[in-house]
Amino acid sequence: MSAVTVRSISLFERPVTLRLPFRFGAATVTRCPQAFVRVELEIGGRTFEGGSAELMVPKWFDKSPELTHEQNFEQLREALRSARDAYAGAGTGKNPHMLSQSAGTAAITTAVARGLPRLAAQFGPALLDKAIADAALRAADLSWVDGLRAGVLGDPWSPALALVKPRSVTLRHTVGLADRLTAGDEGSDPGDGLPATLEAAIQRYGLHHFKLKLSGRLGDDLDRLSRIAAVLDAQAGDYRVTLDGNETFADAPALGAFWQALTQAPQLAGLLRRTLLLEQPLARRVALEQSIAGLGIDVPVILDESDDQPDVLERGIALGYRGISSKACKGIYRSLANATRIAQQPQHLLLSGEDLTCQAGLAVQQDTLLAASLGVTHIERNGHHYVDGFGIAPAAEAQAFAAAHPGFYETHAGRPHLAVHGGELDLSSLHVPGFASAAMPHWDSLHPIS
Repeated sequence: MSAVTVRSISLFERPVTLRLPFRFGAATVTRCPQAFVRVELEIGGRTFEGGSAELMVPKWFDKSPELTHEQNFEQLREALRSARDAYAGAGTGKNPHMLSQSAGTAAITTAVARGLPRLAAQFGPALLDKAIADAALRAADLSWVDGLRAGVLGDPWSPALALVKPRSVTLRHTVGLADRLTAGDEGSDPGDGLPATLEAAIQRYGLHHFKLKLSGRLGDDLDRLSRIAAVLDAQAGDYRVTLDGNETFADAPALGAFWQALTQAPQLAGLLRRTLLLEQPLARRVALEQSIAGLGIDVPVILDESDDQPDVLERGIALGYRGISSKACKGIYRSLANATRIAQQPQHLLLSGEDLTCQAGLAVQQDTLLAASLGVTHIERNGHHYVDGFGIAPAAEAQAFAAAHPGFYETHAGRPHLAVHGGELDLSSLHVPGFASAAMPHWDSLHPIS
């Protein structure tokens, strides 16, 4: 890979209003900004543009109850500013991965010194690395998978990975803690023609894989999981589920007691037989200090929010964890590294694909292809359910993405939305030069982050 020179970095955001409230753990989200990064690189004497985007979800990167949602947003803006400064001053002579190793590490160090948790501090370099990868791949005129195989990014993992060029992937539908399950449940319907309940989403999209949020309160979870199981048994055929603890358990004994109580509930026997994994049940402050190996949990337990250091997966394996999530908001190189480790024990370890409400456009396209190219066969996607298509993006921007990626989007009521058929996503249009996108946001419609 040729050396890249960063010529410019621009940071933006756009407000996003959810059509349905999204509740996970102790947080309920109804609106938040989406961050965008635009870079210009000089490669071989020519200039190339790259872009990336991620939703700035509150109460995930930092769950401190004393912080407001706006303070969480500002943490992520600060992570972006630290990354912008570090990458802009990184000099020349580095390939994209080397740039990430030097500038990305410096940006995280700076952000942590300013009081950010490492998970939040990673947000800035993660977006910069995606945008730089996009520009570098465009310069090479290669798609994501072909570019990795050709060594365009200069990372040490791609040559050893059995990368796949997927044509489709299964969508795993999120069932948040505030989601209505049937039309008879209390709550409002936005009246936009899109599914507003779990039952309606199954009927509309042909769903058969689901991610169920846990509250960590046994009585509430027993009741809700029982109600969900009744809907899935009636509507979803030979379905599969994953469970997400979102750090709701204070310690390993509490988790063990909770799991044993679930297994003793006869109404959940069928659902638990169809459960593929349990995601990050322990709070990150204890998750890598307490062993879960003797808790009797008979499904793989994986890490998510704890993934803020390069050695987290290895430390987790020693404590009884059997995998980790791929999320572009934690960094493309973290996913590549973790996939390489998991490939050493494919019968025992797993890489899952999880969502941070990836929005239509760059975010969902890049995150989906990242995980699917690493062999993940079902991926949590929820942005299409909680947000109406491209939200307030200009109609011309939404139409440009839809035209560039037929099969991945379809038009409903005059607005492009993610196309889900038979519970599957068609990825064939994402294999284009660059990182999963043949369209770009309308940069002049976005609000700059100074």
